[in-house]
Amino acid sequence: VQLQASGGGSVQSGGSLRLSCVASGFSLYNYGIGWFRQASGKEREGVACISSSDGSTYYADSVKGRFTISRDLSKNTVYLQMNNLKPEDTAVYYCVTDFEGDGSRWLETSWYRLDYWGKGTLVTVSS
Repeated sequence: VQLQASGGGSVQSGGSLRLSCVASGFSLYNYGIGWFRQASGKEREGVACISSSDGSTYYADSVKGRFTISRDLSKNTVYLQMNNLKPEDTAVYYCVTDFEGDGSRWLETSWYRLDYWGKGTLVTVSS
């Protein structure tokens, strides 16, 4: 299993970025996938997930209405469109998957219970 994330960078408050994560070694047809993030000095937290079963999407309250998770099954890739970015969104963003569950409850799950992580991509939002 490999998860290769990209698309991080530096933007000003109110700007946008789109993260991509190419998955290999498994199919998004069969497994959920999501994004977590970790700000400096803070616990890793769930941001958004997309379910394998029906493509339903789930978001942390802090990003609802600003972030959109989507997937391209033909490319086995998941995206995170981030709009109206705020300084508090500054973090390393990780792509994550697990072979238990379909992704619908991962935001309620402690991050260390999820098995497969990409290397992360840094997003910096300046005020």
